Amino acid sequence: MKINTMKLFQVSAILVLVAIATLSFTKELAKSENPNTVIEPVKQGLNIGDQAPDIVMNGLDGRPIQLSNLRGKMVLIDFWAAWCGPCRGENPNVVNTYKEYKDKKFKNGNGFTVFGVSLDNNKDKWKAAIKKDGLLWKNHVSDLKGWNNAAAARYGIRGIPASVLINGDGIIIGKNLRGTQLPNALKKQLK
Repeated sequence: MKINTMKLFQVSAILVLVAIATLSFTKELAKSENPNTVIEPVKQGLNIGDQAPDIVMNGLDGRPIQLSNLRGKMVLIDFWAAWCGPCRGENPNVVNTYKEYKDKKFKNGNGFTVFGVSLDNNKDKWKAAIKKDGLLWKNHVSDLKGWNNAAAARYGIRGIPASVLINGDGIIIGKNLRGTQLPNALKKQLK
């Protein structure tokens, strides 16, 4: 079988030109208002610097609440349960931090809130714990499957309390911040 060298060269040249044009176009699309800035895509994952996976789960009223709807705020994804003593012991710290930072302006986000993911399997006990511990934020979710909670599985949660702090773009900036660690992390993010 004879290969026409000229046709092979022409096809190769066309492919190289298409690749160059595509690369040039992609770079133009990636430029922001500052032409010297290139926007790099952020990978979704569970490490600091990764885009946090979205969570959609039913709230106390049975309607779905979506984590990504909180974009623009600093958010603590708080994995806990009513039956978890250490979680209940940490709740006052989270409540105090919420009260102090809920209306603050951050480098990347306005305001702070909590997205509470409960690993409970009893709705009444879950609701009672929210009330008793004074968990003031409105984003409380659970699938009421206990340790089989879908969000906990997606985030690789093996023990609670566990938490993930994300900025206004949904990027993970901290994990398992307890006690004074959470307010200290938020203080560093203030404008």
